[in-house]
Amino acid sequence: MCGICGFVSKDTITIEQLKEMNDTMYHRGPDDSGEEIYPAAEGYTVGFAQRRLSILDLSPLGHQPMHSKDKRISVVYNGEIYNFQELKEELRDYAFTSTCDTEVIIAAYLKWGIDCINKFNGMFAIALFDRETQDVYLVRDRIGKKPLYYWSEAGNLVFASEMKPIMACPGFEKKIRTEVISRYLYHQYINAPDTIFENVYKLEPGSVLKFHAGEIKCWKYWDVKEVYHAQKANPVKDYNQAKEELKALLNRSVALRMIADVPLGTFLSGGYDSSLMTAIAQSQSDQPVKTYSIGFNEEKYNEAKFAKEVANYLGTNHTEVYIGEKEMFDLVDSIPAYYDEPFADSSQIPSMLVAELARKDVTVVLSGDGGDEFFCGYNAYDKVGQAQKLDFLGGLTYGACNLPGIKQAKILDKMPFKVRIIAGNRNKETKTQFGASSYHETALGMVKGEAIPILYEIESGYAEKNWQERRMLLDMDTYLPGDILCKVDRATMKYSLEARCPILDKDVMEYSYRLPHSFKYGSNIKKRILKDIAYDYIPRELLDRPKVGFGVPLDKWLRGPLKEKLLAMADRDFLIKQDIFDADFVCKMMQTYMEHGDGGPATGANYSKLMWSYFVFQQWYSVYMK
Repeated sequence: MCGICGFVSKDTITIEQLKEMNDTMYHRGPDDSGEEIYPAAEGYTVGFAQRRLSILDLSPLGHQPMHSKDKRISVVYNGEIYNFQELKEELRDYAFTSTCDTEVIIAAYLKWGIDCINKFNGMFAIALFDRETQDVYLVRDRIGKKPLYYWSEAGNLVFASEMKPIMACPGFEKKIRTEVISRYLYHQYINAPDTIFENVYKLEPGSVLKFHAGEIKCWKYWDVKEVYHAQKANPVKDYNQAKEELKALLNRSVALRMIADVPLGTFLSGGYDSSLMTAIAQSQSDQPVKTYSIGFNEEKYNEAKFAKEVANYLGTNHTEVYIGEKEMFDLVDSIPAYYDEPFADSSQIPSMLVAELARKDVTVVLSGDGGDEFFCGYNAYDKVGQAQKLDFLGGLTYGACNLPGIKQAKILDKMPFKVRIIAGNRNKETKTQFGASSYHETALGMVKGEAIPILYEIESGYAEKNWQERRMLLDMDTYLPGDILCKVDRATMKYSLEARCPILDKDVMEYSYRLPHSFKYGSNIKKRILKDIAYDYIPRELLDRPKVGFGVPLDKWLRGPLKEKLLAMADRDFLIKQDIFDADFVCKMMQTYMEHGDGGPATGANYSKLMWSYFVFQQWYSVYMK
């Protein structure tokens, strides 16, 4: 819906400076802006600002910052509270003056205190100032749909929807946190609470931050593993019952997300998730829903023809555009402007293109994000299941290679690649994150100094024996908010477009935890229950096909039109002066890459992915660290 920023500080930050911070996010909210500064206790001042993309109550009554009638509470907020109309019924003693959901946040806080967030069903990043208690709260939605950064130093707090307002804040020094870079190179994103800068953090999904008199306290009000186990204790054992109840929840979720005072459409890739969301939306609409897809001229990446078949069957008002390499390549230079810390998931490029297409007609789109993580849809989950079955044999192999007098490296080197992977997967905290050790070592070797662990060493905390379920939970905590939702947020907000994800509805997420794993992954069928629901709306033959993702020809670009740029980024003198990367290591790796290219899965050395991560980092560095 918009972007927010602000501060709680004893330092002098003027209204003009706050406006400059706010205007760095113009693209997030071109319809309106507001900036205000308030006196607070103990020498602090509070500044709140918002850039508005008008979705509900397009009148000036929806302007932010918004205040309670007695001026006790001030709020700036980014997102949507989808159940705000239901909450209004519980808050009838409050005299509402607008029809927007922001005022519901204020009324709910006055009635229930900060615990009101447990009643909100939506996507949101909220900043709230309570003059009576002198507390400032930051709140992020349960799964991290909406971003929220904060800079904490010397008893002051600065917050924003993106990094740019923080970088524009007076007194901020850009000190790169080098220990996160190797993990970034490997995963292609930086997961919460980490960011690229020292003393700057992402508020974790499902979290509250309370600032009072220079002290910060953070806590989780919704935690993936805790909610998972609480819901799992009350399983739905009958498959048909589960299917009908999940179907009803999805219908309600879509209906809530179709509430808007502006034009609305859907992203339609032709896959199960987007097709199901579109089908439900069309079933609830009295006119053709507007749908959007992009096609690729390369057959192996192109799903547009399938999306068109689904659109024709459902009777939507469908728009498709075929794009080539040039259209994708032309967006490369814009990545740092909208992904304002290093972010290298290359599907960000086609995501921006489909967002640009949709924004020509609509302000809100529904997407199918979350279906893979909550209902076991990724191809990687097949491999995780297979790895668990082979883990015992892998342990025996590893043990045999470590017997006294045995030269482990020589034996393992002669074994097939997949055997080496399974045998080497001995860390109980990273069992579902197995991969080529050479890839880890390369990412670590590229960067100077200490590094945080590349893999997320947290798996035992999920207390889940089934590796597929464990990896899904891990992805909900890391990959989904850190990569997927970040990618979609920045790609859509680049064009002032709001993306809504019905599968990430609070009730849908929590209900998914009650389902036995066989309902999600049964007889080697991924997303079993979602697929069965989709077949109620769309013929099976229009949907059944291998999963296809957005494809970007990274290796071709990096060793072709981007070659000179990439080589300049690996210039020894530059690297020595930059003092982040190991100059000798990177120069040697770059030479190998240019000579031999992508090592491919057979060797486990997918260098084009690492090189793209490196390229995007240096591109970001050239924009923000001059």
